[in-house]
Amino acid sequence: MNKKQGFTLIELLVVIAIIGILSAVVLASLNTARNSAGDAAIQADLSQIRTQAEIYNTKNKAYSSAVIATLPVSSCTTAGSIFDPAEENNVAKGITASVDANGGSAGVCNLGGASGSKATSWAVSVPLKTSGNWCVDSTGASLEVADPLGATDLSC
Repeated sequence: MNKKQGFTLIELLVVIAIIGILSAVVLASLNTARNSAGDAAIQADLSQIRTQAEIYNTKNKAYSSAVIATLPVSSCTTAGSIFDPAEENNVAKGITASVDANGGSAGVCNLGGASGSKATSWAVSVPLKTSGNWCVDSTGASLEVADPLGATDLSC
């Protein structure tokens, strides 16, 4: 008798299909884990912002080193403030890191206080990779919010 050894074409196709299904499940789980890791990075970066802002506040007795003519201001690059990339102890680096971790979605940065004086409050929100926005502010709040901050919002 002539016995042939090996697998049939159908057996090979079934094995390849099973491997394909398992690969799809693993890749879907990996993407979820990657998004969760991105959210954790955003939360960590924004937690550091509060520390940097308080160091800046201690040094300048406000959240801006200069008098700002019109407050509130909604800009992540406000000159002479904690959001100015040229200032020492600015929070712009943390915001940039969060935006980069999120794939480039822009954050919202607000400064508040009386017009014609130094800023006395601030708030920042950055979109999360999964859903919602992570928000931190000068009152100590650090939480997830559904919508980004509005142009005049100074608290989460």
